[in-house]
Amino acid sequence: RTCTFYHSQKAAAMVFEKQVVVDGRGHLLGRLASIVAKEILSGQKVVVVRCEEINISGSFFRNKLKYLAFLRKKVNTNPKRGPFHLRAPSRIFWRVVRGMTPHKTARGAEALKRLKVFEGVPAPYDKVKKLVVPSALRITRLKPGRAYCVLGRLAAEVGWKYQDVVATLEQKRKTKGAAYYAQKKAALKLRAQAVKNTTSATSKLHEALAAKGF
Repeated sequence: RTCTFYHSQKAAAMVFEKQVVVDGRGHLLGRLASIVAKEILSGQKVVVVRCEEINISGSFFRNKLKYLAFLRKKVNTNPKRGPFHLRAPSRIFWRVVRGMTPHKTARGAEALKRLKVFEGVPAPYDKVKKLVVPSALRITRLKPGRAYCVLGRLAAEVGWKYQDVVATLEQKRKTKGAAYYAQKKAALKLRAQAVKNTTSATSKLHEALAAKGF
């Protein structure tokens, strides 16, 4: 199989990973959903984080009108029968992926179980390497100057209540991550300096080890 997901947009060979974590930020909704649907149907477990940062092509106003039209669709005699209008960005994305899978069959139902979707980056995914899908990124697929909107804002306008909560948690995560990275850089600098200081003292030892094949 050819790899669809990449570390920082660089190609990497992959047959099956135990679990692939995709950062949804800056991806186009439909393009990302189609790739994720194909991967989960193939047997790959996929986690998509930061669903509130997914983009949709077209202006915000146009997309809001489309969603409001969708909200009016219901069973006339008993609206509780559906269709069910999901408001959270992660669930909106999940529903798009569901529409691209044969979810009423056993194969499709099992495929959907392999997909996890989240707003923000909850633990333990905050400490896991995130991948991107270059073929689904807005910056590579949408012509500069074209209108687009963010899924989180659209969801908030049609009934999602947790935009501020997710934004607060994300700010805390980013602050914590920045502090960790600064500490890590300082530790690496100290280690590099320690290696440099001990090079002359250990050079003979390294030569002896190299002669023995180590």
